[in-house]
Amino acid sequence: MDNPSCVQSHTCSEAPPLGCNGTDPCLVDTKVEKKTVKNKKKNKRKKSASCQVKTGSEYTQVAVEEQSSASENLPGNHKNKPAGSKHEKNNQKRKSQSISPVRTPAIPSPQKPLTKPTCDQSTQTESLQCQSIQTQSTQTPPIQGMHTTSTETKCTQTIQSSFSLHQAYWGKSFTDQSADEQKTQASARSNHLTVLSWNIDGLDDENVRDRVKGLLSHLGKYRADVVLLQELVPPCVKILKNVIKDDQFLEGSEDGYFCGILLRKERVQCIQSNIVKYPTTEQGRNLLIANVSFSGHPLCIMTSHLESCKTGSQERLNQLWRVWKWMKETPEDHTVIFGGDTNLRDWEVKKLGGLPDGISDVWEMLGQPEESRYTWDTSINDNNDIPNPIRLRFDRLFLKGAANGAQLRPESMTLIGLEKLKCDYFISDHWGILCTFKYGESEEQCVTD
Repeated sequence: MDNPSCVQSHTCSEAPPLGCNGTDPCLVDTKVEKKTVKNKKKNKRKKSASCQVKTGSEYTQVAVEEQSSASENLPGNHKNKPAGSKHEKNNQKRKSQSISPVRTPAIPSPQKPLTKPTCDQSTQTESLQCQSIQTQSTQTPPIQGMHTTSTETKCTQTIQSSFSLHQAYWGKSFTDQSADEQKTQASARSNHLTVLSWNIDGLDDENVRDRVKGLLSHLGKYRADVVLLQELVPPCVKILKNVIKDDQFLEGSEDGYFCGILLRKERVQCIQSNIVKYPTTEQGRNLLIANVSFSGHPLCIMTSHLESCKTGSQERLNQLWRVWKWMKETPEDHTVIFGGDTNLRDWEVKKLGGLPDGISDVWEMLGQPEESRYTWDTSINDNNDIPNPIRLRFDRLFLKGAANGAQLRPESMTLIGLEKLKCDYFISDHWGILCTFKYGESEEQCVTD
């Protein structure tokens, strides 16, 4: 597939400032990007760093407890935090709640830390610079055969952690319902498709234990037929697979951070999947595609995490153009649903000449409900410590209806993850988008702009 350097329908100069919405007045006149202020604070302490590195160390700690293994920890990247800050308090809290290690000799096994580019506010530059790898310290093993208190505590807390994660997902389990309740719920959902799209900010290593439990709680509560996740990391995937047994997992990569699709096996059957690479991405982004069958209807499900930051604007538009091209080239009898973190501003869509014929923005189809407009809202979400409020619709769903046969139309859209956890953090710096679709047979129910 040809890679357009720039689509002919727009020019690449004189772009409006960041923080502006195509339909709303500019909300902030400084060039603030996601997490830039947080990084600016770090850069004051370490000005030579143009990119900060995040790790999945705490995800790994939860995964270790879930798998009863003490040798799988990824090397952590302990960032300096200002004294008395929320991060320092959370770090101290985690240390006080940490599990006493089993005193077995640790073998140093250097691993490449997970990295994600972040934007410097003053230069708006991006890089993928890895910090030095930390090695695990060795400890004197206990006398062989001795029953130690630390081992007993480790086993007990491992069981409790495993139970806690499963309990967070299941809550009041579907299997706890009576046969009549299950039959009624299944009948009501027979022709409804629920789709959840969420950037879970998997590379943020703050309060991972509580955030992953919160994520599992939401996934268990809504039990969407299709779940589209962005910013997944391998330790998080390991936890999800161990807890969620009734979903099929499709992953856009095996390392770094990537997108994933979860399909409820009893409702959605996967026929084939595909990963499409963006040839000029500088941030390892791609498009994950799954051809599935739902209630006998062919569907094409897509998700992606488009290029981030202001300097990635042109590459982001190239990637969006490719997404639309793939959507238009699907078989005519397939309905296509794309959902993901697009990092788009409204003016960027206008640079491409607006949405192509036959492709609709689900939020616009539902009448542009104000309560589900802003999926990245720092006026409420303070996970990133950004002082100035920025509200953008980064996360979007696109729909292309089938040319013939039953038509799928959206019925509702709501944002989830808006409640703070007990650790004083939100599950992610993004809100999740939960959307319900329904099949209709009549021509009047066809999907239109």
